[in-house]
Amino acid sequence: MANNQRYSNALHITVTAPRDVLSGEPVQVGQINGVAQTSAKSGEKVTIWLDASWDIEVTGALATEGLPVYITSAGKLDASATGNKPWGVALSTKTAAAAPAEVVPLGYATPAAPAA
Repeated sequence: MANNQRYSNALHITVTAPRDVLSGEPVQVGQINGVAQTSAKSGEKVTIWLDASWDIEVTGALATEGLPVYITSAGKLDASATGNKPWGVALSTKTAAAAPAEVVPLGYATPAAPAA
């Protein structure tokens, strides 16, 4: 049996906080998307969960379940792709006002293919 395994499923991991984060906030580090379980200052280690669904504030309308949700450079969730990066999927609907929505993070996202 291999003895160099770090995590059995790698769904609850520790990463370096890309900014100051509070417990319950969305986090993106490269292609890793999750929700902070602890608060951390930028550059400190923070535990994030890449699975489960979460009630997190999203700006913009989510007309149907299953729509993509994006993260802004400030670490906030948004329904618009413009200037933002993919972060997760909506499991609920909501109007355009900033309000909580049930979302699930992408976990480990596959990088987009380079443009031809």
